[in-house]
Amino acid sequence: MIELGKIQKLQVVRKVDFGVYLNEKGNKSEPDILLPMKQVPEGVKKGDEIEVFIYKDSEDRIIATTKRPKLVVGEIGMLKVVENTKIGAFLDWGLEKDLLLPFSEQIGKVEKGKEYLVGVYVDKSNRLCATMKVSKVLSSNSPYEADDKISGIIYRINKEMGAFVAVDRKYDAMIPKHELYWTYRIGDRIKARVVRVREDGKLVLSLKEKGQKQTDEDVIRVLTQIIKNGGVLMLDDDSSPEEIRQQLKMSKSTYKKVLGVLLKKKKIELIKGGVRLIE
Repeated sequence: MIELGKIQKLQVVRKVDFGVYLNEKGNKSEPDILLPMKQVPEGVKKGDEIEVFIYKDSEDRIIATTKRPKLVVGEIGMLKVVENTKIGAFLDWGLEKDLLLPFSEQIGKVEKGKEYLVGVYVDKSNRLCATMKVSKVLSSNSPYEADDKISGIIYRINKEMGAFVAVDRKYDAMIPKHELYWTYRIGDRIKARVVRVREDGKLVLSLKEKGQKQTDEDVIRVLTQIIKNGGVLMLDDDSSPEEIRQQLKMSKSTYKKVLGVLLKKKKIELIKGGVRLIE
């Protein structure tokens, strides 16, 4: 089946003066798709396979291109607005025909020249469109398991729940609120570890390494900050989680655990309102 908005290998079924027509091998039920001459690789002959992207041209005809757009159906990424019109905004996604971001799929004000995080989908009219409501294009059927390392893009932030992440630009995941130790913004790229896979298939992530390795990294972070501050760090049990997160990019519970390690090793001593490095 030839899919709109996807990259796939198709066979050259016939050649014409203005290009070649492509189709799946042995497919008699779907019409052939034109690959314009300027896109045809040199030396291509009937029967050869070509990797192409399938989309619609300015006259709404299905067409092929050897160019790869910045995003395909089911992926998300940052695209720049090149024009605002009565039907929505048009985005540069690397093809001759720009991608429509309908008004109904916009969140907040969309300005020409700025980049926005969007996903690509096929709408009810069989058109390729962009959406800022990117969760609707993400899959919950990822190949990842607990303790796997991933990279992703933050697509939404909820102060009560945490940060929502598109892993590999196509799988849905989240970082719980208690795992966020500094300020993130939509569009930020992160590396994380899979803590677990929920029953619905969505991934739960952590920004921490597992076990002792992470504890060692946290200890080094606190010691480094103490040294930078001249041997004193004015944070203690009464300090707010926000103060600790701002200075150390870690949770209050993690900071208390690190203090326990450093006190046991006699690296620090408690002072009023904070701690001091022991020479």
